Amino acid sequence: MQLSFSYKKAIQSLNYFAIQAGGSLNKMKALKLIYFADRYHLRKYGRPITNDTYFALPYGPVASASRNVLEDGDEYQTPESSYKQQFVQVTDKYTYKSIHDVKQDVFSQSDQEALSYAWKTYSQKDHFALAEETHRFPEWSKHEAALKSGQVSRRSMPYSDFLENTEPGVEVLPSLSKEDQDDLREDIAELHAIEGVWS
Repeated sequence: MQLSFSYKKAIQSLNYFAIQAGGSLNKMKALKLIYFADRYHLRKYGRPITNDTYFALPYGPVASASRNVLEDGDEYQTPESSYKQQFVQVTDKYTYKSIHDVKQDVFSQSDQEALSYAWKTYSQKDHFALAEETHRFPEWSKHEAALKSGQVSRRSMPYSDFLENTEPGVEVLPSLSKEDQDDLREDIAELHAIEGVWS
């Protein structure tokens, strides 16, 4: 079972990153920054920010629902789409822009911490460099051979895989101990169980 996608948090995350970039941002770069923010929050606090569904693609992890939002996918032509139109606007195939201040009340303090971390740590790289950077993380690299073979175009990335540690020097944050990983896996399982009760 997938977690319920947090549409408002995804929109405000995209909005935040565009504002930090000066008002507009490359779509692929924004999606990579959302990945890094979700990863940070999951590893530190036991839940992602957006509850997005992640897939491994040749250019790295992709938050699929957030991508659909940016591409105006049919899935999100709903009353909620009016929320998006208040805050961000797609300008062309590759970029979007902020059109309103971030609505901070959708975020917890820890959400804001994770978004700030992703921006401060990774924003200096362009979208292609960020894609290469994500290839160094185990939750994507485990799918590299299958993606390169051409047998598949994408592979599912469960949140439990985000708890694996990188090789030394890849990530600025400390590695998780096995005990911490086990505790966080329990937190993730509990989130899925709660979704099952309420869905």
